[in-house]
Amino acid sequence: MSTPVIAEPAAAAAAAKGGPTLGQRLTSLMPVIALVALLGALTIADPDFFTQRSLTAAARTASPLIVLAAGATLVVLCGGIDLSIAALASLSTVFFAMWLPDLGGLTTFAVIGVAAAIGAVQGIAHVFLRIPSFIVTLGGMSIFSAIALVVSDAGPIRIVDRDATSWLNMYVGGYIPVSVVVAVVVVAAISLVLRLTPLQSWITATGYSESAARLAGTPVDLVKIGAFCVSGACAGLAAIMLVSRNFSGSPTMADNLLLPAVAAIVVGGTAITGGHGSVWRSLAGALVVSLLRVGLPIVGVPSAYEQILYGAIIVAAVALTLDRSKVLIIK
Repeated sequence: MSTPVIAEPAAAAAAAKGGPTLGQRLTSLMPVIALVALLGALTIADPDFFTQRSLTAAARTASPLIVLAAGATLVVLCGGIDLSIAALASLSTVFFAMWLPDLGGLTTFAVIGVAAAIGAVQGIAHVFLRIPSFIVTLGGMSIFSAIALVVSDAGPIRIVDRDATSWLNMYVGGYIPVSVVVAVVVVAAISLVLRLTPLQSWITATGYSESAARLAGTPVDLVKIGAFCVSGACAGLAAIMLVSRNFSGSPTMADNLLLPAVAAIVVGGTAITGGHGSVWRSLAGALVVSLLRVGLPIVGVPSAYEQILYGAIIVAAVALTLDRSKVLIIK
């Protein structure tokens, strides 16, 4: 009696051979394709948009968003979510404005360090108290917003000494803003550390299957806490970028960046369930989202529709990137 032969699907066969399928390749290129298509559409709508001055302004506007999304991407890759990044960035702008007169040039390092420590505390609460990251960071968002309002007396704090952040307003070669260079360096540094250390495999394993990662000896708890720590540090750096543009600290300065940051992550192709994605994709996603923010007024769409667009983008991107094999029951 002959043994029946079951034909493998093309995707499974390609996976068995170790090569990505055509669909996977297209998915990985979607952020770049969307970026190019959006640039083309905006140039057609307004030929003056595709100029060095306009593109430089758009890139400079995108810098804080790129840094925020890069840090939060690590948390998402681990299978969690950090909803507190925008509120923490707003609080960090207040800290910067308050501490600058006493600390001077050390204020930048102090703010980033404190933000990293706050992120680590959230990671510890998530890991050791076994509270879902959604709840921990949702509570953190509320706490940070309230603290920022209290310590700032619910108003902006003007920065008189602008030398501490003037370096972010300079240009490399007269064309590229230093803030853009810093954002790209942050993304490159995170990506390089992941590639040159076991962190990439640990984060991927944690996000794909935490129980299997623990059985394989992955330090899951430390990986999660580290991801939250980096996310907090990036929120602190993004705050300094915002201060360099607004010359003040405000308890609500970065609050409008939460949805764009989440949109940048999912538009970049990082699966919201974790285990798949990269910080480079989030950079491309942040550029797409920033161009949309700049481009909506160009094509005559009122700014009031921005939140509708972000909501639609997030739902569509999650529908495309969700790994349904890991989530058998959708609740």
